[in-house]
Amino acid sequence: MGNSNSLDIEIMKDLGIDVYRFSVAWPRIYPSGTGEVNQKGLEFYHRFVDKLLENGIEPICTLYHWDLPQALQDQGGWGNRETIDAFASYAETMFNEFEGKIKYWITLNEPWCISFLSNYIGAHAPGNTDLQLATQISHHLLVAHGKAVKKFRELKIEGEIGFAPNTTWLEPYSNSKEDIEACRRENAYFIEWFMDPVFKGEYPQFMVDWFKKKGVEMKIDVGDLEIIQQPIDFLGINYYTGHIARYKENEGLFDWEYVEIGYERTDIDWPVYPDGFYKVLTHITERYGNVPIYITENGSCYNDEPVNGRVKDEKRTKYLKQHLTALSRSIDSGVNIKGYMAWSLLDNFEWAEGYSKRFGMVFVDYLTQERIKKDSFHWYKKTISNNWFVFE
Repeated sequence: MGNSNSLDIEIMKDLGIDVYRFSVAWPRIYPSGTGEVNQKGLEFYHRFVDKLLENGIEPICTLYHWDLPQALQDQGGWGNRETIDAFASYAETMFNEFEGKIKYWITLNEPWCISFLSNYIGAHAPGNTDLQLATQISHHLLVAHGKAVKKFRELKIEGEIGFAPNTTWLEPYSNSKEDIEACRRENAYFIEWFMDPVFKGEYPQFMVDWFKKKGVEMKIDVGDLEIIQQPIDFLGINYYTGHIARYKENEGLFDWEYVEIGYERTDIDWPVYPDGFYKVLTHITERYGNVPIYITENGSCYNDEPVNGRVKDEKRTKYLKQHLTALSRSIDSGVNIKGYMAWSLLDNFEWAEGYSKRFGMVFVDYLTQERIKKDSFHWYKKTISNNWFVFE
């Protein structure tokens, strides 16, 4: 372990958390995607996991948080079905290697981002703008998830496994049929499109029909949906933002527009909409039943800088208060919440945004690697010690 990693474990202990979610970089294990395993990569994660366990912190491992080996991308990436089997083999290696150490596994983080954000909107690598490709990739990702879960069961690995879709919530501006259906399509783009195949063994027909109107048809091989519908132990949910919206013909992919009504926005320009968090969670429970849910990401971007050694990030604390209250409402409404993980412990690299956006409860000076616990850190620590939903 490097000095900064050891320091970060101490920060976790001080915060009082009992779980820590991290991801493994696939290229660190298989630099070419398949073939020979990199033992040094495995040793790195063994050291990290051992350190967590030594300090009473349960590791929750995400197998894929967007680190695709370049060799596989050169062969078509997730658009190539061979990547599905490469992922299943990588997952099998990790299950066997860390059995008994890691008991909680997440196959994919934010499949919407991997497929549509990266291959239709083009905001993330590889930067494609092809709706047909993106939609096909969304299917390949779910097959890869299903194959990994199937392998987990076959190996009789002790523990639990699930996946972690990102979600949003558009609330219709009015009760008009057009507004309701427009918002339903956008919400389903994140929720039903990725969850219906897992929990119901089928894609939502209204979305299939809509994509068909846009000239898109997925190729689904015989047996794919059975593979995708492997029973999972829990569902991870990532939620950051939502909004009010209404129907607007030919606006974007799903014919809707935001209605600006003055919501606060974070420094990444996402509206603060805690009510959407509650609505996402209750909607999932109403649609799929009493599925155990871990909140795997929830947080806010505010770029507050240290002043005299202190980071006063009052807006982040307010955001956390609002969203933990929404979570408490969800629990009281019968949602089976098993745990909550904030995003994020540390300021870090935010993909397309690089180091320009700060989500952490700990400020990181990227040049010196100094860590400064923000005011939100101290509030969150107190909240944990008060057994979560106690606010002052």
